Amino acid sequence: MLAWTLWEEGNPLELVDKSVAETCTQSEVLRCMHIGLLCVQQRPEDRPTMSTVTVMLGSHNALPIPKHPGFFMEISKTNHEDSSSMHNKESTSTNETVID
Repeated sequence: MLAWTLWEEGNPLELVDKSVAETCTQSEVLRCMHIGLLCVQQRPEDRPTMSTVTVMLGSHNALPIPKHPGFFMEISKTNHEDSSSMHNKESTSTNETVID
């Protein structure tokens, strides 16, 4: 998840399209991204309810720090003496959702 990676690196605004970035307030964009990351946390019980999300979007209160998202796959390149190889580090979660 690119949003999580950029958030962790301290560069979340790199995710925003340049044409959008010119027409919005950075603090509002960061708040929306922050709330979005809260909504995709690995453990469902850590995620805010929709009513809480609505309150978060309409206020300027401090937000909790987002935890690691579910369904996150990190790909890193490592170089060796004569060759480079790709290693996948995968962290997944099981979501037992039933839709009736």
